[in-house]
Order: sequence, then C-alpha cells, then structure tokens
Amino acid sequence: MEGYRLKEYSCFTSAGACFILSVVYVASLYVWNSPHNRDHPSTIKKRFFSVFIMMFVSPLFLYYFSQEHILQKATLWQLLGLRLHGLLPAIVIPMFLTMVLFLGPLSMQGFSGLWKLYAEPMYWMSNLTNLIWLRNHVVAPLSEEFTFRACMLPLLLQCFRPMTAVFVCPLFFGVAHFHHMVERMRNGLDFKRALMISCFQFSYTTLFGAYSAFLFAKTGHFVAPFAAHAFCNHMGFPDFAEILTYKDPQRIILISLFFIGLLGWCALLTPLTNPALYDNHLFWKNN
Repeated sequence: MEGYRLKEYSCFTSAGACFILSVVYVASLYVWNSPHNRDHPSTIKKRFFSVFIMMFVSPLFLYYFSQEHILQKATLWQLLGLRLHGLLPAIVIPMFLTMVLFLGPLSMQGFSGLWKLYAEPMYWMSNLTNLIWLRNHVVAPLSEEFTFRACMLPLLLQCFRPMTAVFVCPLFFGVAHFHHMVERMRNGLDFKRALMISCFQFSYTTLFGAYSAFLFAKTGHFVAPFAAHAFCNHMGFPDFAEILTYKDPQRIILISLFFIGLLGWCALLTPLTNPALYDNHLFWKNN
C-alpha cells in the first residue's frame, strides 16, 4: 500500500484533502437522485447505504495523505481513534461534560415530564424501529464523526497547531450542512428564508464541530465525539422561548440552571479533557 501514498505534503494538501472528502460525502447522499424528501423511508435507506460506503472510503484519504513519520508512530486504527486504552473514560466523561452544558434544557425536560417517558422501555424499543430516529441518533453521528473528525482532524494536525486544527476542521462540517438548503427550497421555502436557516445551521453546527473536534483531539477516541453528537442531536438546539411558558419561581430556576450549566461546562472543560485521563499521547501532547 505504501506505493500508493502521497510523498509531498503541505497544509494546503491536508486542507484540500479534507475539502474533497467533505464534497464526496455530501455527493454520496445525492447519488440516488430520489424523488422523495429526506424523511421518506426509501431516501433514508439509500443514504444509510451511501454513508456506510463512505466509512470505507474516508480512511483511504487519511492513509493516502498522512505523512510517513506519523504512520510510523501510530497505526491507522489509533489515528482514527479506535483503541481500547482509555475507552471507558472516553465514553463517560465527555458525555457527562456535555450533559452539564445542557443542564438547563435537561431540567426543562424534567419539569415537562419527559424524564418519565425516557424511563419507559417501549419508548426506546419503538425508536429502534424508527428510521428517522436511527438516522438522527445513530447513523448520522456515526458517519459524520468518522468522516469529519476521525478522518479529517489527523490530517489537519499534521501541519496546524491543535487549537487551530480544532477550529479549521468544523468549517468543512458546517459547510457540508448547506446541502439541506436545496431540500428546503424543494419543499417550498423561498431562497432568502432557506439561506437564513442554512446560515443559522452553519453557525451552530460549526460551533458544535469545534467542540467535537476538541473532544477527539484531547481524548484520542472516536467514541467521545460520537456520543456527544448523538446526545446533542437528541436534545436539539435549546428552545429558549419555552422558558417564557413557565411561571416564577420555575422560570427563575430554569434561567439559573442554564447559566450554571454554561459556567460549569466552561470550568470543567479543561480538567475533564486532560489527555492523561484517556491515555492519549498522540494528538495533543506529541502533535
């Protein structure tokens, strides 16, 4: 395989490879030219197959564009964040950290009674047979984190400082979500409104992408951003307007919990993502 690897490297090469990979990923979703919308079972199943194929294609980009000395220092599996050392902390700690950030929305769900629903086994059993739920909570986080984090971030870390790579990587992820604009216009939205919604989506997907890339680089585990992504998809963007539907003192309590969650997340972010907790000596300290 070594004869098929690139010999000359530059930051432009790494960034260019990431851009091409993001285009190929989005193109794979539209290769079927389905007449149905994105939520139609036929469309969902075809796109499941597309992203499944992409999970074999994406690592080829990482292998081909990785520098020689990096592949001598770590295996391809390690670069992809697929390793056993530090696995349990990588599952538990980033999930806890993300839940702290969502302390306000989680509390709002508690007040509304959703926690009781989560305790019902039938809720989860029915969701496991729901294609839209599976797409949003399993397939999309799995394929997107694998392509946009596990396969792209190691390429960017070859020539960028870790924090620079963390903020460059989500730009590809955010731009890739602009393909939803086409679907919105197909469903009847005018160009201006579809563009505004897509720009807003670009903003928060890029912010989340930076957080996800940070988790991957600090933990060295694919499971950390995958679990955070699945949880964030489940929670959705916080509905701040819902706070106004509550009366005092619940409203004041909820507002306080939103701020406590944000401040707590900021305070815990650095200590809880210490690479030593995850036996990570690849992406951060020895970059």
